[in-house]
Amino acid sequence: MSFVSIRFFVFLAAILGATAIPMPHRRKKLVLCIGSSLFYAAWDYRYLALLLIISVIDYWCAARIAATREPRVRRFWLTASIVSNLAILGWFKYADFFLTNLNGLLRFSGHEVALLGLLLPAGISFYTFKSMSYTIDVYRERIEPCSSHLDYTMFVTFFPDLIAGPIVRASVFLPQMTRAIGPTRERMLHGFSLFVIGMGKKLLIADHVAVVANEVFATPAAWSSATAWCGLLAYSLQIYCDFSGYSDMAIGTAKMLGYDLPENFNMPYIAASVAEFWRRWHITLSEWLRDYLYIPLGGNRKGQLRTDVNLLLTMLLGGLWHGASWNFVAWGLLHGIALIVHRAWRRAAPQSRVPRALAWPLTLLFVMLCWVPFRAINLDGTIAMLRSLFGLGDGRNVWWPVVLAWGLALAIAGHLIGMALARGRNPLAIADAEVVVDPISGRYLVFRMRTIAGAFFVAATLLAIYFFGAVESSPFIYFQF
Repeated sequence: MSFVSIRFFVFLAAILGATAIPMPHRRKKLVLCIGSSLFYAAWDYRYLALLLIISVIDYWCAARIAATREPRVRRFWLTASIVSNLAILGWFKYADFFLTNLNGLLRFSGHEVALLGLLLPAGISFYTFKSMSYTIDVYRERIEPCSSHLDYTMFVTFFPDLIAGPIVRASVFLPQMTRAIGPTRERMLHGFSLFVIGMGKKLLIADHVAVVANEVFATPAAWSSATAWCGLLAYSLQIYCDFSGYSDMAIGTAKMLGYDLPENFNMPYIAASVAEFWRRWHITLSEWLRDYLYIPLGGNRKGQLRTDVNLLLTMLLGGLWHGASWNFVAWGLLHGIALIVHRAWRRAAPQSRVPRALAWPLTLLFVMLCWVPFRAINLDGTIAMLRSLFGLGDGRNVWWPVVLAWGLALAIAGHLIGMALARGRNPLAIADAEVVVDPISGRYLVFRMRTIAGAFFVAATLLAIYFFGAVESSPFIYFQF
């Protein structure tokens, strides 16, 4: 069920209406659990049981961990939780990838193993990581175990972040469980504002430039160097506006119901280093990998060589998390190497700083080139695209897509507004937009609509989305992960 579909708007209206009805707090939680289950079942009801099984396993394992002080027993139940989650994730996401590579090794023997042809459950990469963080934090005694299975099931199944994040930790969500559930005027204003911003990113930018990216990446060898760069720029815009737009809509939807979800993007394309990029891009995944993988591996506490190895392993596994493909492994490897080089540079010249005017375009160029293996169908497609980008291919087709200029202009305008907000200035104050800094959700705008100018601005934005938004919305990119 897409966030930009009529079906979702009807569903959301029903959930908001149901939770607005006076009823006991526990019953409202039950309404959200049932509603979230229906939301997931709308994609494929057969995998709803998988989602509920994961919630039962981790709730039970965390309870066993908290019930004893015996280290060996605690480690056993933690291992049971992690292995269960990774086994489920591995089976559905990586089984066919493993078998395909095994067939490559068996090719000369004349044998072949049949692929399983498993359908990837929507959001499995997100909700397994979300649920695992709970048992790990209980084991580390950073949070108390959840005393209600209903509360925990609601945390796992909560529909705004269920399919494509943000990856919400139990330590962030569970303390909010005592809040009153349901819409209020203030919650609706905050949630609506975020939702409209996200919908604009998706329909006005991402879905329009997707046409260019899809066309160029479908036949990368056919295009001239200039057009190949247009295709790469289009995809760079698409993936950012698509994914950050989804996150904005997820955070906004949760706020309408009374819950705060963590910030997931903070203008990553203004980063002046790869390290800064990863502090701004898919923030909840970056922090999850840091806290539950990089630091447990030893972080930077065991010497420089071990630190570099830990960084590389973390980014390789982060790349593989995105999908069962060597292209994603290559993407993670490139970012891992870049982080190692960045750390080496900082050690070699601790007082030296590359001017931001040079560091920013170099970082952006690197990030864009890394999107090539991320987007290409396979390694052959990656090579073909890189050859076209650098004028080494035979392609001569030229295309100057006007829609790309439209998307780029909107993205630049959005970033300029965002940079002004970060500096404490509000260029949209005339439109009655108020800057809010939330400790969980970060900085965002709330459209108050108390003045004629404010109401006109919101109405004009909605009309622009309606009239100029993509006619056919493409699926959210991260639904595939």
